[in-house]
Amino acid sequence: EHSMIFAMPNKPGEFSRFDFPEVLPAPLNGIWAILKNNEMLTWPEKVRFAIGLLPAMIGGQAYVEAQDGLTVKEWMRKQGVPERVNDEVFIAMSKALNFINPDELSMQCILIALNRFLQEKHGSKMAFLNGNPPERLCIPIVDHIQSLGGQVLLNSRIQKIELNSDSTVKNLILSNGKIINGDVYVIATPVDVLKLLLPQEWREISYFKKLDKLVGVPVINVHIWFDRKLKNTYDHLLFSRSPLLSVYADMSVTCKEYYDPYRSMLELVFAPAEEWISRSDDEIIDATMTELAKLFPDEIAADQSKAKILKYHVVKTPRSVYKTVPDCEPCRPLQRSPIEGFYLAGDYTKQKYLASMEGAVLSGKLCAQSIVQDYDILVDRTKRSPQAEMSVV
Repeated sequence: EHSMIFAMPNKPGEFSRFDFPEVLPAPLNGIWAILKNNEMLTWPEKVRFAIGLLPAMIGGQAYVEAQDGLTVKEWMRKQGVPERVNDEVFIAMSKALNFINPDELSMQCILIALNRFLQEKHGSKMAFLNGNPPERLCIPIVDHIQSLGGQVLLNSRIQKIELNSDSTVKNLILSNGKIINGDVYVIATPVDVLKLLLPQEWREISYFKKLDKLVGVPVINVHIWFDRKLKNTYDHLLFSRSPLLSVYADMSVTCKEYYDPYRSMLELVFAPAEEWISRSDDEIIDATMTELAKLFPDEIAADQSKAKILKYHVVKTPRSVYKTVPDCEPCRPLQRSPIEGFYLAGDYTKQKYLASMEGAVLSGKLCAQSIVQDYDILVDRTKRSPQAEMSVV
């Protein structure tokens, strides 16, 4: 179903829905969803919010790009949008989009998301990978690469990018001492990893120097298996609207690989996580259970006197997607670098989906397009090297 479902902090255990009718095209389906929901925003608040958004509707992409210098909170004050819109909508939206709060997030990020909701009928529709990522995402990619004659080397961390005298890439030196040669090199890592790998000779080049502004944001994923089936949940992604949690889902309902008619497995995003990333797993689980007790007041207690934890798993990512703060948009690089034969892919590179998995995938497609467009140049480069065939690393 096409819905956005928010927990109601002032009414523990209750939810508020935005339902997008399938029969209506965008943006009418979104307008209908907002108008039909009277639990989160009053009519005067909806009107003031709509008036605040008018410049974005009229000004289009130029207006959206010009808001990169403002945080969400700053933009709200400038446009006279009620504070409750932040409390009811933007906090949840900011944490879902970039794992940070509205006082840090660039308003451009929110406007781009809203723009997609208004332009695309299914732009706000939620979906889940139907299984665990290694099996359902990574292995098919590896199989595809190998079917076309490519190789995938695991446990092969890059230690150094070695350069030729003209500052182009000579080869990659791995931590095990192995040397990898290619005619085209693509670095598809988080931006923080790329910055560690950059050769000193490249660091003052404007294209690479701008990357200093881009920093990954910490995030924590929490998986909890309970001894019973929780009733107060949906076959859907849910916005917790908790100060510590972002979105969550009961994977025993939403994902067939985890389906269990007798026990629930909750997967939650713990964000913002900067103050928690160094804390112990036990502390994080205790804090999570305190928040879950508000979402499931009849079924979960912080002391586990109700539903009991069978097992849990805490996944910490100190640097995940790039932090979408004001004035970072001009620092995002194109996939084609100024170094001949060297390309970048990753959510931080220029593409329309910002900091997201979708953005990372799109960046890979744009990177591949750049390589194809540069084919003649790269062939000439190959002819100048001792290798017989062009290869991509």
